[in-house]
Amino acid sequence: MSTDSAEPARQAHTAGRLVIVCGLPASGKTTLARALASERRGLRLAPDEWLDALGTNLWDADMRARVEALQWSLAQELLRTCATVIIEWGTWARSERDALRRQASALGATTELIHLDVDDEELWRRIQQRAIEVPPIQRTDLHEWRGLFEVPNDAELARYDTWSVRT
Repeated sequence: MSTDSAEPARQAHTAGRLVIVCGLPASGKTTLARALASERRGLRLAPDEWLDALGTNLWDADMRARVEALQWSLAQELLRTCATVIIEWGTWARSERDALRRQASALGATTELIHLDVDDEELWRRIQQRAIEVPPIQRTDLHEWRGLFEVPNDAELARYDTWSVRT
């Protein structure tokens, strides 16, 4: 029996695999998620690409929430069919990662968390190099976001079937 009353008892995994790739902008989420999708024959869900395809500003929070809800609905259907789904939403909040993990586990899916931990100087270099955001990301944005990002701790990581931290 689980000692964490907020966690359902682990069941036998009979569905797919959810991989959550978390990190700040320019940490390498898209590059890694593309590689994982190819290696594992999984579906990669990236809201930035859907927002761009819809002609919507990447900073439109309401539309982003709607796109992520649609992506999560699709992800759940795929997890039920034993597919691998790679989520690259950033997932800065522990509560967001927990909700995805719990829902995937309830479907019988295995869960994996990959935290991309890149220092601010390298993030800033990559942001300037890619220069894709409109309006552009400012160094002060990066500093603010670093303060908002909840770094996965040992207790959180222990709840996943597998996890890794990459720099």
